[in-house]
Amino acid sequence: MEMKKRWIALYVENQVGVLAKISGLFSGKSYNLQSLTVGTTEDETVSRMTIGVMSDDITFEQIKKQLNRMVEVIKVIDLTNVPVHMKEILFVKVKECTIEDKTELFQIAQVFHVDVTDIGEDSVLLECLLTEHGTEEMIVLVKSKFKKVEIVRGGAVAIESISTSCR
Repeated sequence: MEMKKRWIALYVENQVGVLAKISGLFSGKSYNLQSLTVGTTEDETVSRMTIGVMSDDITFEQIKKQLNRMVEVIKVIDLTNVPVHMKEILFVKVKECTIEDKTELFQIAQVFHVDVTDIGEDSVLLECLLTEHGTEEMIVLVKSKFKKVEIVRGGAVAIESISTSCR
C-alpha cells in the first residue's frame, strides 16, 4: 500500500470537547496526525478543521467513514485530489547572528517573500506564510546555513479553489 499525504476538511459543531473527540479518534486507531488546524467559520456555531495525515488508501477511507459517523461532524471533505489554496504559517528565529548573517537572512526573506517581523542585536525573526513545500524549503535552507535556529510551525489551512489553480 502506498503511503501518501492526505488532506481532509471537516465542518464540525463549535462545542467544547469536539477537538478532543476528533483527535481521540485518530490516536485511538493509531493514525498519526501530521497537521491539524481549527478555526471558527463565518457561522460562530461551526468550526472548520484542516487535517493532514499520512496514510494508504484503505486507511484513509476508514478515517473518512469514522469521521462521518461522528455526531458532531457536519461535513467531511477530502481535499487530497482537489484544487485548493493552502498555506501554513511558520516563524523562524535565528539567534547569534553576525551582521553578515543578518544580511543573508534579509536576502532569504526577499527571495521567499516572507517578512522580517523582529530584529535584535544578534537575532532575526522571520514570519512566513507559505505552501507546505515552500515551508519545507525554507526550513532546510535556514537550518543548513545557521546554527542557532528555532522553528515554530502552524498547521496548514486550505480552501477549495474557485478556479483550477492548485496549492
